[in-house]
Amino acid sequence: MSEGMPGGQVPPRLTDGVVVLRGHVTADIPRIVEQCRDPESLRWTTIPRPYGTEQAEAFLALIAAGWAEPGGHRYWAIEDAAQPGVFMGTIDLRPRKGGSAEVGFGLHPQGRGRGLMSGALRLVADHWFASGGSQLTWWAERGNFASWRVAWACGFTMAGTVPAYLASGDGRLTDAWVATLGAADAQEPATPWCEPPLLEAPDAGLRLRPWRDEDGDAMEDRNDPAHHMPVRGILDRATFPEWLLVRRERMSRGVGMSWCVADAGSDRALGEVVVFVHEGTLDDDTAELGYQVVPSARGRGVASVAGRLAMAHAFAAKSAGGLGMRRIVAQTAEDNAASNGVLSALGFEIWGRESEADLLPNGRAVDALHWERLRA
Repeated sequence: MSEGMPGGQVPPRLTDGVVVLRGHVTADIPRIVEQCRDPESLRWTTIPRPYGTEQAEAFLALIAAGWAEPGGHRYWAIEDAAQPGVFMGTIDLRPRKGGSAEVGFGLHPQGRGRGLMSGALRLVADHWFASGGSQLTWWAERGNFASWRVAWACGFTMAGTVPAYLASGDGRLTDAWVATLGAADAQEPATPWCEPPLLEAPDAGLRLRPWRDEDGDAMEDRNDPAHHMPVRGILDRATFPEWLLVRRERMSRGVGMSWCVADAGSDRALGEVVVFVHEGTLDDDTAELGYQVVPSARGRGVASVAGRLAMAHAFAAKSAGGLGMRRIVAQTAEDNAASNGVLSALGFEIWGRESEADLLPNGRAVDALHWERLRA
Protein backbone atom coordinates (compact mmCIF):
# COMPACT_ATOMS: atom_id res chain seq x y z
CA MET A 1 0.00 0.00 0.00
CA SER A 2 1.12 3.61 -0.41
CA GLU A 3 0.11 6.99 0.84
CA GLY A 4 -0.34 10.06 -1.32
CA MET A 5 2.42 12.41 -2.46
CA PRO A 6 1.09 15.97 -2.20
CA GLY A 7 2.51 18.30 -4.77
CA GLY A 8 4.86 15.63 -5.99
CA GLN A 9 7.30 16.56 -3.21
CA VAL A 10 6.53 14.23 -0.30
CA PRO A 11 7.78 10.65 -0.71
CA PRO A 12 4.88 8.19 -0.65
CA ARG A 13 5.00 5.79 2.27
CA LEU A 14 5.16 2.21 0.95
CA THR A 15 4.83 -0.93 3.03
CA ASP A 16 4.10 -4.62 2.75
CA GLY A 17 3.64 -4.97 6.50
CA VAL A 18 7.23 -6.15 7.00
CA VAL A 19 9.25 -3.43 5.26
CA VAL A 20 8.43 0.28 5.36
CA LEU A 21 9.71 2.84 2.86
CA ARG A 22 9.42 6.46 3.97
CA GLY A 23 11.03 9.83 3.48
CA HIS A 24 14.43 10.51 5.03
CA VAL A 25 14.55 12.68 8.15
CA THR A 26 17.27 14.52 10.02
CA ALA A 27 17.22 11.88 12.77
CA ASP A 28 18.54 9.37 10.18
CA ILE A 29 21.88 11.20 9.85
CA PRO A 30 23.88 9.29 12.52
CA ARG A 31 22.93 5.93 11.04
CA ILE A 32 23.52 7.16 7.47
CA VAL A 33 27.04 8.05 8.57
CA GLU A 34 27.49 4.61 10.16
CA GLN A 35 26.37 2.90 6.97
CA CYS A 36 28.63 4.99 4.77
CA ARG A 37 31.67 4.24 6.93
CA ASP A 38 31.03 0.50 6.85
CA PRO A 39 33.71 -1.48 4.92
CA GLU A 40 31.16 -3.17 2.65
CA SER A 41 29.60 0.17 1.71
CA LEU A 42 33.02 1.62 0.99
CA ARG A 43 34.01 -1.43 -1.06
CA TRP A 44 31.05 -1.40 -3.44
CA THR A 45 29.97 2.24 -3.71
CA THR A 46 31.40 5.63 -4.63
CA ILE A 47 30.20 7.45 -1.51
CA PRO A 48 32.43 10.36 -0.42
CA ARG A 49 35.55 9.56 1.53
CA PRO A 50 35.75 10.49 4.36
CA TYR A 51 32.05 10.49 5.24
CA GLY A 52 30.63 12.46 8.13
CA THR A 53 27.67 14.56 9.22
CA GLU A 54 28.37 17.20 6.58
CA GLN A 55 28.17 14.62 3.79
CA ALA A 56 24.97 13.14 5.23
CA GLU A 57 23.34 16.56 5.37
CA ALA A 58 24.30 17.16 1.73
CA PHE A 59 22.78 13.77 0.88
CA LEU A 60 19.46 14.73 2.48
CA ALA A 61 19.47 17.97 0.50
CA LEU A 62 20.06 15.99 -2.69
CA ILE A 63 17.15 13.70 -1.83
CA ALA A 64 14.81 16.67 -1.22
CA ALA A 65 15.82 18.22 -4.54
CA GLY A 66 15.08 14.98 -6.37
CA TRP A 67 11.55 14.74 -4.96
CA ALA A 68 10.91 18.41 -5.75
CA GLU A 69 11.73 17.92 -9.43
CA PRO A 70 9.17 16.24 -11.73
CA GLY A 71 10.78 13.06 -12.98
CA GLY A 72 13.67 13.50 -10.54
CA HIS A 73 15.49 10.82 -8.61
CA ARG A 74 13.37 9.24 -5.88
CA TYR A 75 14.92 8.09 -2.63
CA TRP A 76 13.28 6.23 0.26
CA ALA A 77 14.58 5.36 3.69
CA ILE A 78 14.12 1.70 4.62
CA GLU A 79 12.67 0.56 7.94
CA ASP A 80 11.87 -2.76 9.52
CA ALA A 81 8.18 -2.50 10.42
CA ALA A 82 9.00 -4.12 13.75
CA GLN A 83 11.44 -1.28 14.58
CA PRO A 84 9.61 1.95 13.71
CA GLY A 85 11.76 4.99 13.15
CA VAL A 86 15.07 3.11 12.90
CA PHE A 87 16.87 3.86 9.63
CA MET A 88 18.02 0.63 7.97
CA GLY A 89 19.14 1.84 4.54
CA THR A 90 18.21 3.64 1.33
CA ILE A 91 16.72 2.59 -1.99
CA ASP A 92 16.46 4.90 -4.97
CA LEU A 93 14.65 5.03 -8.28
CA ARG A 94 16.11 6.99 -11.21
CA PRO A 95 13.49 7.44 -13.96
CA ARG A 96 14.60 7.55 -17.58
CA LYS A 97 12.73 8.11 -20.82
CA GLY A 98 10.51 5.48 -22.37
CA GLY A 99 9.17 3.99 -19.16
CA SER A 100 12.53 2.74 -17.91
CA ALA A 101 14.21 3.46 -14.58
CA GLU A 102 17.35 2.39 -12.73
CA VAL A 103 17.35 1.18 -9.13
CA GLY A 104 20.06 1.33 -6.50
CA PHE A 105 20.15 0.38 -2.84
CA GLY A 106 22.29 -0.03 0.24
CA LEU A 107 21.69 -1.27 3.79
CA HIS A 108 22.99 -0.33 7.20
CA PRO A 109 24.96 -3.31 8.62
CA GLN A 110 22.18 -3.98 11.14
CA GLY A 111 19.65 -4.36 8.33
CA ARG A 112 21.51 -7.02 6.36
CA GLY A 113 20.59 -10.67 6.17
CA ARG A 114 16.95 -10.11 7.11
CA GLY A 115 15.28 -9.94 3.69
CA LEU A 116 14.58 -6.23 4.08
CA MET A 117 16.16 -5.18 0.82
CA SER A 118 14.33 -7.67 -1.37
CA GLY A 119 11.08 -6.49 0.21
CA ALA A 120 12.06 -2.88 -0.40
CA LEU A 121 12.93 -3.58 -4.03
CA ARG A 122 9.59 -5.26 -4.67
CA LEU A 123 7.77 -2.28 -3.16
CA VAL A 124 9.65 0.14 -5.41
CA ALA A 125 9.07 -2.09 -8.44
CA ASP A 126 5.34 -2.28 -7.74
CA HIS A 127 5.23 1.50 -7.29
CA TRP A 128 7.07 2.11 -10.57
CA PHE A 129 5.01 -0.31 -12.62
CA ALA A 130 1.73 0.91 -11.10
CA SER A 131 2.65 4.45 -12.19
CA GLY A 132 3.11 3.32 -15.80
CA GLY A 133 6.76 2.24 -15.83
CA SER A 134 7.68 -0.70 -18.05
CA GLN A 135 11.17 -1.76 -16.98
CA LEU A 136 13.70 -1.54 -14.16
CA THR A 137 17.46 -1.84 -14.63
CA TRP A 138 19.96 -2.80 -11.93
CA TRP A 139 23.71 -2.17 -12.14
CA ALA A 140 26.52 -3.27 -9.83
CA GLU A 141 30.25 -3.75 -9.93
CA ARG A 142 31.12 -7.26 -11.08
CA GLY A 143 31.60 -9.41 -8.01
CA ASN A 144 29.00 -7.69 -5.83
CA PHE A 145 27.09 -10.89 -5.13
CA ALA A 146 25.16 -9.43 -2.17
CA SER A 147 23.57 -6.82 -4.44
CA TRP A 148 22.98 -9.32 -7.25
CA ARG A 149 21.33 -11.73 -4.80
CA VAL A 150 18.72 -9.08 -3.97
CA ALA A 151 18.00 -8.36 -7.64
CA TRP A 152 17.96 -12.10 -8.44
CA ALA A 153 15.48 -12.78 -5.60
CA CYS A 154 13.15 -10.15 -7.08
CA GLY A 155 13.09 -11.70 -10.55
CA PHE A 156 15.72 -9.64 -12.36
CA THR A 157 17.39 -11.41 -15.28
CA MET A 158 21.12 -10.95 -15.73
CA ALA A 159 21.77 -9.41 -19.14
CA GLY A 160 25.54 -9.63 -19.03
CA THR A 161 28.78 -7.89 -18.09
CA VAL A 162 29.86 -4.51 -19.48
CA PRO A 163 33.66 -4.06 -19.41
CA ALA A 164 35.10 -1.00 -17.67
CA TYR A 165 31.71 0.65 -17.23
CA LEU A 166 31.46 1.71 -13.57
CA ALA A 167 33.81 3.76 -11.43
CA SER A 168 34.87 2.14 -8.16
CA GLY A 169 35.33 3.96 -4.88
CA ASP A 170 39.00 4.56 -5.64
CA GLY A 171 38.23 5.94 -9.10
CA ARG A 172 39.16 2.90 -11.18
CA LEU A 173 36.90 1.76 -13.99
CA THR A 174 35.48 -1.68 -13.25
CA ASP A 175 33.35 -4.20 -15.09
CA ALA A 176 29.63 -3.95 -14.39
CA TRP A 177 26.83 -6.47 -14.15
CA VAL A 178 23.46 -5.40 -15.53
CA ALA A 179 20.08 -7.05 -15.01
CA THR A 180 16.52 -6.08 -15.88
CA LEU A 181 12.96 -6.62 -14.64
CA GLY A 182 9.89 -6.03 -16.82
CA ALA A 183 6.44 -5.05 -15.66
CA ALA A 184 5.06 -8.47 -16.65
CA ASP A 185 7.87 -10.45 -14.99
CA ALA A 186 7.24 -12.42 -11.82
CA GLN A 187 9.08 -10.88 -8.90
CA GLU A 188 10.69 -14.16 -7.86
CA PRO A 189 13.91 -15.91 -8.94
CA ALA A 190 13.88 -16.73 -12.64
CA THR A 191 16.82 -19.16 -12.38
CA PRO A 192 18.31 -21.29 -9.60
CA TRP A 193 21.21 -20.04 -7.49
CA CYS A 194 23.50 -23.04 -7.05
CA GLU A 195 25.16 -23.50 -3.68
CA PRO A 196 27.28 -26.66 -3.47
CA PRO A 197 26.55 -28.71 -0.34
CA LEU A 198 29.24 -30.39 1.73
CA LEU A 199 29.71 -33.98 0.52
CA GLU A 200 31.97 -36.38 2.42
CA ALA A 201 33.89 -39.51 1.43
CA PRO A 202 35.56 -40.47 4.74
CA ASP A 203 36.73 -43.83 3.39
CA ALA A 204 38.79 -41.97 0.76
CA GLY A 205 39.84 -39.09 3.00
CA LEU A 206 38.16 -36.52 0.75
CA ARG A 207 35.35 -34.01 0.90
CA LEU A 208 33.61 -31.74 -1.56
CA ARG A 209 32.94 -28.26 -0.20
CA PRO A 210 32.36 -24.70 -1.43
CA TRP A 211 35.39 -22.79 -2.68
CA ARG A 212 37.07 -20.17 -0.51
CA ASP A 213 39.17 -17.20 -1.55
CA GLU A 214 42.14 -18.59 0.36
CA ASP A 215 42.11 -21.81 -1.67
CA GLY A 216 44.24 -19.96 -4.18
CA ASP A 217 47.18 -20.49 -1.82
CA ALA A 218 46.94 -24.25 -2.46
CA MET A 219 47.01 -23.92 -6.23
CA GLU A 220 50.17 -24.78 -8.12
CA ASP A 221 51.92 -22.94 -10.91
CA ARG A 222 51.09 -24.72 -14.16
CA ASN A 223 53.49 -25.10 -17.04
CA ASP A 224 52.25 -28.35 -18.55
CA PRO A 225 51.36 -27.43 -22.16
CA ALA A 226 50.02 -30.88 -23.05
CA HIS A 227 46.90 -30.52 -20.93
CA HIS A 228 43.45 -31.33 -22.32
CA MET A 229 41.53 -28.33 -20.97
CA PRO A 230 40.93 -24.77 -22.17
CA VAL A 231 43.54 -22.51 -20.61
CA ARG A 232 40.88 -20.32 -18.98
CA GLY A 233 39.52 -23.33 -17.08
CA ILE A 234 42.75 -24.60 -15.54
CA LEU A 235 43.39 -24.29 -11.83
CA ASP A 236 46.49 -22.13 -11.60
CA ARG A 237 47.79 -19.98 -8.76
CA ALA A 238 48.28 -16.91 -10.97
CA THR A 239 44.77 -16.90 -12.44
CA PHE A 240 42.82 -18.32 -9.49
CA PRO A 241 40.97 -15.11 -8.44
CA GLU A 242 39.43 -14.64 -11.89
CA TRP A 243 38.82 -18.39 -12.23
CA LEU A 244 36.91 -18.41 -8.94
CA LEU A 245 34.91 -15.30 -9.81
CA VAL A 246 33.77 -16.93 -13.06
CA ARG A 247 32.77 -20.10 -11.19
CA ARG A 248 30.75 -18.06 -8.68
CA GLU A 249 29.11 -16.07 -11.47
CA ARG A 250 28.00 -19.27 -13.14
CA MET A 251 26.63 -20.68 -9.89
CA SER A 252 24.70 -17.47 -9.22
CA ARG A 253 23.06 -17.82 -12.64
CA GLY A 254 22.17 -21.48 -12.16
CA VAL A 255 24.33 -22.86 -14.95
CA GLY A 256 27.00 -24.64 -12.92
CA MET A 257 27.80 -26.12 -9.52
CA SER A 258 31.50 -26.24 -8.69
CA TRP A 259 32.97 -27.98 -5.66
CA CYS A 260 36.44 -27.72 -4.21
CA VAL A 261 37.80 -31.24 -3.79
CA ALA A 262 39.63 -31.08 -0.46
CA ASP A 263 41.69 -33.39 1.70
CA ALA A 264 39.49 -34.41 4.64
CA GLY A 265 42.33 -34.08 7.13
CA SER A 266 44.08 -30.86 6.15
CA ASP A 267 41.19 -29.34 4.15
CA ARG A 268 43.73 -28.42 1.47
CA ALA A 269 42.26 -27.88 -2.00
CA LEU A 270 43.22 -30.71 -4.35
CA GLY A 271 41.08 -29.95 -7.39
CA GLU A 272 37.63 -29.28 -8.76
CA VAL A 273 34.57 -31.26 -9.74
CA VAL A 274 31.78 -29.42 -11.54
CA VAL A 275 28.32 -30.17 -12.92
CA PHE A 276 27.26 -27.65 -15.57
CA VAL A 277 25.18 -26.90 -18.64
CA HIS A 278 25.97 -25.00 -21.84
CA GLU A 279 22.37 -23.94 -22.36
CA GLY A 280 19.46 -23.59 -19.94
CA THR A 281 20.07 -24.09 -16.21
CA LEU A 282 20.61 -26.90 -13.74
CA ASP A 283 16.83 -27.04 -13.35
CA ASP A 284 16.93 -29.13 -16.53
CA ASP A 285 17.39 -32.92 -16.50
CA THR A 286 20.76 -33.26 -18.28
CA ALA A 287 24.13 -31.82 -17.26
CA GLU A 288 27.81 -32.30 -17.98
CA LEU A 289 30.45 -33.53 -15.54
CA GLY A 290 33.95 -32.02 -15.37
CA TYR A 291 36.91 -32.48 -13.04
CA GLN A 292 40.57 -31.63 -12.59
CA VAL A 293 43.20 -32.33 -9.98
CA VAL A 294 46.33 -30.33 -9.15
CA PRO A 295 49.49 -32.14 -10.30
CA SER A 296 50.73 -33.06 -6.82
CA ALA A 297 47.45 -34.86 -5.99
CA ARG A 298 47.25 -37.06 -9.07
CA GLY A 299 47.42 -40.83 -8.90
CA ARG A 300 45.31 -41.10 -5.72
CA GLY A 301 41.91 -41.65 -7.30
CA VAL A 302 40.82 -38.12 -6.32
CA ALA A 303 38.88 -37.45 -9.54
CA SER A 304 37.03 -40.77 -9.36
CA VAL A 305 35.90 -40.22 -5.77
CA ALA A 306 34.94 -36.60 -6.46
CA GLY A 307 33.01 -37.62 -9.57
CA ARG A 308 31.14 -40.31 -7.66
CA LEU A 309 30.08 -37.84 -4.96
CA ALA A 310 29.05 -35.15 -7.45
CA MET A 311 27.06 -37.60 -9.56
CA ALA A 312 25.24 -38.99 -6.53
CA HIS A 313 24.13 -35.44 -5.69
CA ALA A 314 23.21 -34.69 -9.30
CA PHE A 315 21.09 -37.85 -9.64
CA ALA A 316 19.41 -37.48 -6.22
CA ALA A 317 15.81 -36.27 -6.33
CA LYS A 318 15.17 -32.57 -5.82
CA SER A 319 12.88 -33.47 -2.92
CA ALA A 320 15.93 -35.04 -1.26
CA GLY A 321 18.10 -31.96 -1.88
CA GLY A 322 19.71 -33.19 -5.10
CA LEU A 323 19.58 -31.82 -8.63
CA GLY A 324 17.16 -34.43 -9.96
CA MET A 325 19.21 -35.15 -13.09
CA ARG A 326 18.17 -37.92 -15.47
CA ARG A 327 21.34 -37.96 -17.55
CA ILE A 328 24.97 -36.90 -17.09
CA VAL A 329 27.30 -36.43 -20.06
CA ALA A 330 31.01 -35.77 -20.45
CA GLN A 331 33.55 -35.10 -23.18
CA THR A 332 37.22 -36.08 -23.34
CA ALA A 333 40.05 -36.19 -25.83
CA GLU A 334 40.63 -39.68 -27.15
CA ASP A 335 44.22 -39.79 -25.87
CA ASN A 336 43.35 -38.53 -22.37
CA ALA A 337 43.80 -41.94 -20.76
CA ALA A 338 43.48 -40.68 -17.20
CA SER A 339 40.17 -38.91 -17.74
CA ASN A 340 38.81 -41.75 -19.86
CA GLY A 341 39.67 -44.16 -17.07
CA VAL A 342 37.77 -42.03 -14.54
CA LEU A 343 34.62 -42.00 -16.66
CA SER A 344 34.78 -45.73 -17.29
CA ALA A 345 35.12 -46.35 -13.56
CA LEU A 346 32.07 -44.16 -12.95
CA GLY A 347 29.93 -46.22 -15.30
CA PHE A 348 29.89 -43.90 -18.30
CA GLU A 349 29.66 -45.29 -21.81
CA ILE A 350 30.83 -43.77 -25.08
CA TRP A 351 27.98 -42.78 -27.36
CA GLY A 352 29.79 -40.74 -29.99
CA ARG A 353 33.05 -39.58 -31.50
CA GLU A 354 34.09 -36.39 -33.34
CA SER A 355 37.08 -36.59 -35.63
CA GLU A 356 39.94 -34.24 -34.75
CA ALA A 357 37.61 -32.12 -32.64
CA ASP A 358 40.12 -31.25 -29.90
CA LEU A 359 43.13 -29.11 -30.79
CA LEU A 360 45.82 -29.49 -28.15
CA PRO A 361 48.18 -26.63 -27.22
CA ASN A 362 50.98 -28.34 -29.15
CA GLY A 363 48.89 -28.05 -32.32
CA ARG A 364 47.95 -31.71 -32.57
CA ALA A 365 44.31 -32.52 -33.26
CA VAL A 366 42.70 -35.54 -31.60
CA ASP A 367 39.27 -37.12 -31.70
CA ALA A 368 36.75 -36.14 -29.03
CA LEU A 369 34.83 -38.85 -27.19
CA HIS A 370 31.29 -38.23 -25.94
CA TRP A 371 30.19 -40.11 -22.84
CA GLU A 372 26.90 -40.54 -21.01
CA ARG A 373 25.41 -42.17 -17.98
CA LEU A 374 21.73 -42.41 -17.14
CA ARG A 375 20.25 -42.37 -13.68
CA ALA A 376 19.84 -45.96 -12.52
